[in-house]
Amino acid sequence: MASHRRARPIGQGSAVAALSRGAATFAAATAAVLSGGGSALADPGAPATPEGVRAQVQALYAQAEVAGQRYDGAIEQETELQQRATLLQQHIATEQQHVNDVTAGMGALATAQYRQGGGMDPLMELMFSSDPAQYLERATTLDQADSSEAAVLTSLEGEERQLTQDRAEALDELSRLEQVRAAIAGSKAEVQHRLSHAQALLSTLTPEQRNQLDQDDNDAAEQAAQAAGVALPGDQGPASSGAAAALAAARSEIGKPYVYGATGPSAFDCSGLMYWSWRHAGVALPRTSQGQAYAGRRVAVSDARPGDLVIYYGDMHHVGMYAGNGMVIHAPYPGARVRYERMADMPVAAVVRV
Repeated sequence: MASHRRARPIGQGSAVAALSRGAATFAAATAAVLSGGGSALADPGAPATPEGVRAQVQALYAQAEVAGQRYDGAIEQETELQQRATLLQQHIATEQQHVNDVTAGMGALATAQYRQGGGMDPLMELMFSSDPAQYLERATTLDQADSSEAAVLTSLEGEERQLTQDRAEALDELSRLEQVRAAIAGSKAEVQHRLSHAQALLSTLTPEQRNQLDQDDNDAAEQAAQAAGVALPGDQGPASSGAAAALAAARSEIGKPYVYGATGPSAFDCSGLMYWSWRHAGVALPRTSQGQAYAGRRVAVSDARPGDLVIYYGDMHHVGMYAGNGMVIHAPYPGARVRYERMADMPVAAVVRV
């Protein structure tokens, strides 16, 4: 909803009021979505008001972000499954070639023995039996066979059993991969549906009304940015050099657009910004906000220090980075840009020190 232009200079009172209005509206809309399970949409017959549209659009953005985090998680899982499936298939190909080579060698030996003696060595009978296991059960000893041949055959049987198991595992991995890809498509479609609905709602407003909503957002963001630059008595710096590097990286991305599934450098979603920022500190975080909630040590909200991850909502579908002075840096929602916001504007689920 933000126009992303630089906001005009404002007074302390109007900025705080704008910040409070936006926070209260977003909190109420998101609570309606997450607790009621519905779309939190108003009566279609009711006249559209800027604040009513804002509430509905924010609710749709919250739903889109939940779906977007599912999308991020599925993409991460798809990558892992694809790598595992590829490695497993390569391993199977190597196993199969070795089994083929050993079998061909044993077959050549059996042919030579048959031509020389007119019969087949018991070991060769075992190898080419339709039921080798039953043959082994009947056999009282392998002394009849050359010990080296027996060892080769025993190894071959083990490799064939392993090959069968690996093939079954590969089929299972590929099946899971298809399920994950279906989940990716479903989450992507849901995000697009919610965003399209939000745009349709915004189009019901006049240009003047939309500009006013944009200005409210800009005013609130600028006030938060100003507050983030003021150190309060008792404020502590980052808990580590890594946290300082991550915070500097996040600050450098202020103003970049929110795009679901994006991890920078030109756009981010909420967890993508954290992932990108901490990579600059040499730390590979999990890709989703839910995964990032367990990427470090939990600390009390009152003990938050710059660089800490702030996880929001009961389902932990949103994340920001504490920036000091009660502020976070985060990628808020589609249509907005990376910005500062008051930490307390959304319900905090956890603070995580990486």
